[in-house]
Amino acid sequence: MQVRDLSVAFGFDKNGLPRDGIKPLQVTDRVSFEIHEGEFFALVGESGCGKSVTAMGILRLLPQPSARIVEGAVLYYAGGKPGDAPVDLAKIPLNELQKVRGSEIACIFQEPMQALNPVVTIKKQLLEVFKFASKGGAVKGAAKGAVNDHLAAIREMLLQAGFKDPDRVLDAYPHELSGGMLQRVCIVMALLPKPKLIIADEPTTALDVTVQAQVLAVLKDLAERTGTAVLLITHNMGIVSQYADRVAVMYAGRIVECGPVRDVIDNPMHPYTQGLLAAIPENHSDMRTMKSIPGSVPHPKDFVDGCRFADRCEKCAALPAEIQAKCRSQQIPPKAGDVHFAHCFSAE
Repeated sequence: MQVRDLSVAFGFDKNGLPRDGIKPLQVTDRVSFEIHEGEFFALVGESGCGKSVTAMGILRLLPQPSARIVEGAVLYYAGGKPGDAPVDLAKIPLNELQKVRGSEIACIFQEPMQALNPVVTIKKQLLEVFKFASKGGAVKGAAKGAVNDHLAAIREMLLQAGFKDPDRVLDAYPHELSGGMLQRVCIVMALLPKPKLIIADEPTTALDVTVQAQVLAVLKDLAERTGTAVLLITHNMGIVSQYADRVAVMYAGRIVECGPVRDVIDNPMHPYTQGLLAAIPENHSDMRTMKSIPGSVPHPKDFVDGCRFADRCEKCAALPAEIQAKCRSQQIPPKAGDVHFAHCFSAE
């Protein structure tokens, strides 16, 4: 998949016009990245920087009619081969997009208790995957043998996800399972139709550290077994360093740095990435020396055309006057680097 210059704005009415005559609020600005086949790709940044909006924009799951993709493309290579023509998910009709949702590109959301129906058993909810996934065949009206085949596939996937007693899990309701178990059920649900890509939107936010590691290990293991790519959205650089292959750092609606994980962590180019890494406490360090990034992420109504990190950037304050002037101008920071790159005047 290639996400090219994706910009999302809020504040439209049902006719696609500005609501109440107020200019729509653009929250992401020309976001671009690509996800390769079978890759674990991470999108990282502070809360409010536009990570979830970007992810939901890929499948057009944003609240309607308020949100609209105002610019850009989401090129999905359905055939999986370089020579195949891509499909632009930002422009195809909704009935065509429905064939991609779930079966080709699946989602894992932050709160599993909210993602699952509390009054329906886990078995019924997992079987519904085959009902709506175009590749799985419909369960409704299907022969008993087909349903049994689906249940056998579900039990096998639950075993791979670490459940020792899949039948007990299948007969349970969501409130009878722990948060970690529910998140693993959501992972199984996403992987059952064998999608090409899973969007995991902070799937471990509500879990303790030990369960986080278990859930992410299950996700990475099952994704590698099925050849599924993963877009992992998180604010935890520790998770990124352990599980991701490549990472994009997002700030104030823009990608500011992107590259292989080890390159970005060992040699961060953008001052924001450097600040994020410096703010991580280490067991052997003196907590009194831990750094923090001054200020906070600006509200979208306060976004500027130039560098949006300039007011919080200690590096900018130490630069020569002519470069500081560029940072605080209306000029968008240029791209420096190729495989590992950053958008910053000081990185040129």
